[in-house]
Amino acid sequence: MSEPARTVAPTREDPLVRALSEVVGGVAGRHGGRAASRLFRPERILMGLLLVSGLLMVLAKQHCRSHGFEAPGMYYHMCYSDVPALYAGRGIAQGAFPYLDVGPWQPVEYPVLTGLAMWLTGWVTRTAGGAANALLYFDVNILATLAWLAVTVWATARTVARRPWDAAMVALAPGVVLAATINWDMWAVGFTALSTLAWSRRRPALAGALLGLGVAAKFYPLLLIGPLLLLCWRAGRMREFWRATLTAAAVWLVVNAPFMFADFATWSPFYRMSAERGAGFGSIWLVLSDIGHPLPTGVLNLASGLLLASACVGIAVVAMTARRRPRLAQLGLLVLAAFVVTNKVYSPQYVVWLIPFAVMARPRWRDFIIWQAAEVVHFAATWLFIAGYTNPTRAMPVQGYDLAVGVHVLATLWLAGMVVRDIYRPEGDPVRADGSDDPAGGVLDGAPDVRVWRPGLAAPDGQPLPVTPAHTVP
Repeated sequence: MSEPARTVAPTREDPLVRALSEVVGGVAGRHGGRAASRLFRPERILMGLLLVSGLLMVLAKQHCRSHGFEAPGMYYHMCYSDVPALYAGRGIAQGAFPYLDVGPWQPVEYPVLTGLAMWLTGWVTRTAGGAANALLYFDVNILATLAWLAVTVWATARTVARRPWDAAMVALAPGVVLAATINWDMWAVGFTALSTLAWSRRRPALAGALLGLGVAAKFYPLLLIGPLLLLCWRAGRMREFWRATLTAAAVWLVVNAPFMFADFATWSPFYRMSAERGAGFGSIWLVLSDIGHPLPTGVLNLASGLLLASACVGIAVVAMTARRRPRLAQLGLLVLAAFVVTNKVYSPQYVVWLIPFAVMARPRWRDFIIWQAAEVVHFAATWLFIAGYTNPTRAMPVQGYDLAVGVHVLATLWLAGMVVRDIYRPEGDPVRADGSDDPAGGVLDGAPDVRVWRPGLAAPDGQPLPVTPAHTVP
């Protein structure tokens, strides 16, 4: 096997990991023993790290598991979860099928695949321990969350090809440990990770199908169509783009159509709520309201939409003017960061959307830890602020909460800025430092450019820059 195909060891390549490795004997040897290599295979170590994360997930929620998911204790101990609250509140405990069975409960306000996940884990709970056991329902969902985290870590390790150890950041991310069990977001994250893996293996139809399932679970994977369009347009790979996009649309429609036609009113709450809600927790718009400049819902929708559109135009300019075509994960992170910063709400669990793309876009432990530390600050501040609704004398003041929102926004923008710097200075990109091109790019990996807005920035004579495709196709 050629030199470029060797697995990248973080103790040799990552400055922070290299420095810390001195505590346990220094960097990994280039010619380490085969027995040791087999014993410490990345997949085995990553699965071990997943078990650690699973234990930490349970410990993070242990107060609520022992004392109940009750206010204000669940806020002070930062163990709140939507899962047990919605078990009875959406008819899952009663065996109701989301979007079809109507009763005294509120309709499910999530996309269809999330509603089906709620029902499926409810069926397992009722089968195992009785309908009234909300704690068992929560535990079943922890197991499901851990399973989807394992899928995400595995898919990320496979996608990044020569850098499987980068997936350890996903496995150990504080944002995952603290926030993944708040809601059912890991289902969408898992489908999106599998979609990215399928695209990296040059299977656009499968990638589109998995992306369609992701969009059927949460809205955010739809945003990844934009980066894919820009990169495929620049590389002249529009056939693969359309194959993936049309397949995604078809799969989304297959999942949603039966419920849309059966009862549109019970299918559509998610979309109506998204349009009608005002400024929510974690958003710059709530901070604006707190300092005395609230926006009516109609104006807020327009302002949020225009700000996101402007950010997307900026991302398009970056994608089409960079001397070397950006990597798919880089543009994916930028568009997701733009969305969470400009959106009307930033719930604490939204951080799990960004984590796999942050790891693939900027695989540096130092930067990842800085960003995650900011997200932990925001996570803690959110619950201590919400506690004020039940006990105003023992809660974080609004000024402190607004400051924590600012920390989250600035850290997200800083990480995005580091990625933009790598795009314009690809020699500083950790992934491309060894001559690789785009491990997640699939048909884009190593492909020459066809369209560039500023041809003077392209490689000489229209030729692709020297690259090493991450995945060799026989």
